[in-house]
This record gives sequence, structure tokens and C-alpha cells, in this order.
Amino acid sequence: MTTGARRRMGVEERREQLIGVALDLFSHRSPEDVSIDEIAEAAGISRPLVYHYFPGKQQLYEAALRRAAEELSARFLEPHEGPLGARLLRVMERFFDFVDEHGPGFSALMRGGPATGAQSRTGALIDGVRQAAYDQILAHLGVPDPPPRLALVVRSWISLAETTALLWLDGRRIPRAELERQLVHDFAALAAVSAAHDERMAAVVRRILADEPPDGMFAELVRRLVRLAPGPHVVG
Repeated sequence: MTTGARRRMGVEERREQLIGVALDLFSHRSPEDVSIDEIAEAAGISRPLVYHYFPGKQQLYEAALRRAAEELSARFLEPHEGPLGARLLRVMERFFDFVDEHGPGFSALMRGGPATGAQSRTGALIDGVRQAAYDQILAHLGVPDPPPRLALVVRSWISLAETTALLWLDGRRIPRAELERQLVHDFAALAAVSAAHDERMAAVVRRILADEPPDGMFAELVRRLVRLAPGPHVVG
């Protein structure tokens, strides 16, 4: 990515430009393979000027990760309208949009970046993304103070979505749209299994299913599971 002719920018504008350039480069290649010279060339400035705004590549890398974390957190924002299954599917579509656009950058963010003393800071960034996703899902469920089993279901599902995305990036052997739908079904399955063991979870699941249309995401899962049952069965 190049910016064309060099022009004067204010301090904050230049910093934001460098972060954007770095994020674009880190999104397509491993951070270890991107040099300060490449960042400077893409930004249309000199190498010393990059160091004027950031002490080194690690600091610029962390700023780019922070930008990525903020953008990823925003992908979980969704209006509280319509069936939960449809909402979760839209969230997963935006989540995989991000993964698709920022492959190596997403991997670096999820794995905490290079093994340096700054790993705790990058770890804190992804913890913030996970917490934002957790808070959003609970808000959609309308349960601000979740029982322990519900907290476990939501956090387990967020972890599953991360792992699925990282594995998908390694070859993309399963169509992305299939994984997006499967992850929504995974959420329903985790919640249903927990509901079979806990009445508070059962109440949450009943409320979710009461708002689901006959052709909704969770109803689709039920039809798929019924087909697996031995013997004659009716599929709606």
C-alpha cells in the first residue's frame, strides 16, 4: 500500500497513518517479515521519521494490534432485534470478514504476538476483545448476572470461535459460510447440553427457543439432529 506524494501531516494524523499502514502490512504477512523500511516506503516517509513517531517496530506493532483489537471488538456489536440465532449469524459473518481481511494479523493477535517482553500487553488486548464479546452475548441473552453454567457456555463458545477461525486460516478447507452457521449451532448445542443439567440454564434456553421462528437457525439444527436419529422420523 502506498500513499503517493509525501505531504505534511500533524503528529496525530501521521501516527494514525503509520498505524494503518502497519496494520495493513501485518495483516498480510507475519510481523517478523515486515521491516521498518517497508513501513516507511508504504507511508511515503523516511525511515528516521518512522522512528520519530515510534521508538521501534515493536511499539508500532503493538499500536497496530490495539487498532485490530478495537476493530474486532466492534464486530460483535449487533442490534438487539430479531431471533438470537439470526443475530449470532450476523456476528459470525462480520467476525469472519475480519479474519479473512487480516489473516496473519488475526493470528498474531490471537496468539499474543511475537515472544517478547511485550507479550503481556498484547495478551491484555485479546483479553479485552474476549470480554467485549462476552458482554455483548450476555446483553443479547438479557442476563446481566449470568449463572455459572451460562458464563461457562458463553466463554467456551468464544474460545471455540477463535480456535475455529485460526484452524480455518490454515488452508481454508471448509467453506467459510458453513463454519459461520456451524458456530451458531455450536452455541445452541453448548447451551442445550448445559440446560439438560441445570434448571436455570433450561429457563434461558426455553426463552431463546420461544423467540425462534420455524425456519430459524436453531430450528435448522434440530432438523439436522433429527436426521441422525435411528429409525423412522419426520423432518419438518
